Amino acid sequence: MKLCQLDRGAQESWLIFKHRFLQSQDWCIPKSKKTGRGSRRPAWLSRELLKKLKWKKEVYSEWKKGQTAWEDYKNAIRVCKDEMRKAKASLELKLARGVKVNKMGFFNYIGGKRKMRENVSPLLNETGTTVTEDAEKAELLNAFFASVFTAQASPQEAQNLEESEKHWTKEAFPLVEEDQVKEQISELDTHKSMGPDGMYLRVLREHSSLKAIYIIFESSWRTGEVPEDWRKANVIPVFKKDKKEGLGDYRLVSLTSIPGKTMKRLILGIISKHIEEKKAIRRSQHRFTKGKSRLTNLMSSYDGMTGWIDEGRAVDVVYLDFSKAFDTISHSILIRKLRKCGLEEWTVRNNLIKRISMEKEKRREEKRREEKRREEKRREEKRREEKS
Repeated sequence: MKLCQLDRGAQESWLIFKHRFLQSQDWCIPKSKKTGRGSRRPAWLSRELLKKLKWKKEVYSEWKKGQTAWEDYKNAIRVCKDEMRKAKASLELKLARGVKVNKMGFFNYIGGKRKMRENVSPLLNETGTTVTEDAEKAELLNAFFASVFTAQASPQEAQNLEESEKHWTKEAFPLVEEDQVKEQISELDTHKSMGPDGMYLRVLREHSSLKAIYIIFESSWRTGEVPEDWRKANVIPVFKKDKKEGLGDYRLVSLTSIPGKTMKRLILGIISKHIEEKKAIRRSQHRFTKGKSRLTNLMSSYDGMTGWIDEGRAVDVVYLDFSKAFDTISHSILIRKLRKCGLEEWTVRNNLIKRISMEKEKRREEKRREEKRREEKRREEKRREEKS
């Protein structure tokens, strides 16, 4: 895509690429009309099985007219039941075996078995009033989720984010490699949901213009500019525990732009590689560590505790859970620690500080707009009460 060039900037190049991509996506991919839930064909119902079910109906009609024996109809029922049972078992076995590759297909099938669809229950606002309208519930959840991220940075934090600017001139210019972008795109899971930009993962992975994506990534890497679509998300509230009417008892699942997440993975890969080489993380750390997981953490803890018990020693276990730990952590502290680990200044300054600053400013602006809108709504309600 020749229109995407490094001198255009990340935002401008992204808009050009997005327009051409969505245009070709609409032209080349056929669309089907979405039907109601009751009229959808089950995933296990193949064309061959559908023909046999129609054959069973025909045998039934013939039996009612006296043109065939009852035993023939019973045989048709038995054949169709056996085929349906085999088709369901085959599909469920396929989903179970491929759950690691296609988790969404597995859970969609399980969710389709539910008779009731779970929706967000009525919520309590700041005054204790129950909110039942979907639009008002969405506003409440949006305001609550935004409030977690929009704490003002202290003067000390702002100073920490801007320090060490002078060291950049001594360093080499790090680049995004085209092979890295190609590898990241090829590893995309096509079963995942798309973000608010409307790009399907399978189309993006099989798209021929990886050069354009590379140019956008390289431009974003050079300047720290983040395209607007990469900062948008479709947020889905998921109930965790306790009371369903409490705002704090929901966690949010964000569906963001796939190219934006791919760029984040590139930055994360550079940071992770550097930290691994410097051995900045202890061996006792299992989360976000290559080759380790919650399972290895559990096995290590269990092995240690059983060993102490065998030695006749007492064992006390304390479980800690930090509320909103990932949302409220100080970014300046993290950046300071990365600098102490010797992470190259370009990655810190241009791809962390700028991005974090832009995110914070965007969230502050969203909070100001939200507060202004809610204030106007309160004034409007007050005027209505005075008129009545």
